[in-house]
Amino acid sequence: MRARIDISEVEARTKIRAKYLRAIENEEWDLLPGPVYVKSFLRTYGDFLGLDSRMLVDEFKRRYEHPSDHELSSVSSLARDRERRARPPRIPSWAPIGAVVVLVVAILFIVGLATQPGTSTTAGRRPPARGRVGHHATPAAPAAPAAPAVATLALIPTGTVYVCLVNGKGTKLIDERTFTPGESIPTESARKLLLTLGNASVSMKVNGKPVPVTPSPTAIRLLVTPGGVTPIALTQAPTCP
Repeated sequence: MRARIDISEVEARTKIRAKYLRAIENEEWDLLPGPVYVKSFLRTYGDFLGLDSRMLVDEFKRRYEHPSDHELSSVSSLARDRERRARPPRIPSWAPIGAVVVLVVAILFIVGLATQPGTSTTAGRRPPARGRVGHHATPAAPAAPAAPAVATLALIPTGTVYVCLVNGKGTKLIDERTFTPGESIPTESARKLLLTLGNASVSMKVNGKPVPVTPSPTAIRLLVTPGGVTPIALTQAPTCP
């Protein structure tokens, strides 16, 4: 109000609906789509007004966010999984006996083949193919290129967009930042990437190939692997916020 900025102008510049802007002003958080959107909207609105958006988000987290029972149970289940993976596998008591039996059968099979009459080491070999006179042999088809081992993600903002990127180990590669057109978003590579976008105002390429981003009324969550890009639930771990 002091800057004499109309709410419709803020809506047009930030791409945030007017009803959500009013809800933020009145701290009516239940009217917003979810925690991810709240923090994305706070950053975008704060940057537009020239405020410290990080301080606004930190204050929101301190006053309104608490770990849910679901998150606590997820942490405990992850700890149990790590403990099970750390235990060495148990070897069955019958495994050594089975290995000896297999070895004896293999030796008897090889000895039987060696003692068969008329057996030749060259048996079964095909003579090399010869082309007809005046003709060249058909060259073999080139081998298909190997599939990439990691996914390389490149993003270009086409509007104001919230971006958070986590690898498969839960490490934040892009820590909940808001980008505007003309800014550079770091290119990241990993076997698995979990991407959260505040909206579809971004151009995306995976291993150099364009991938369309479908607009959504809520935050967009994508799983990026060398095999492709798959939409996933906002609650799938590891989460970004």
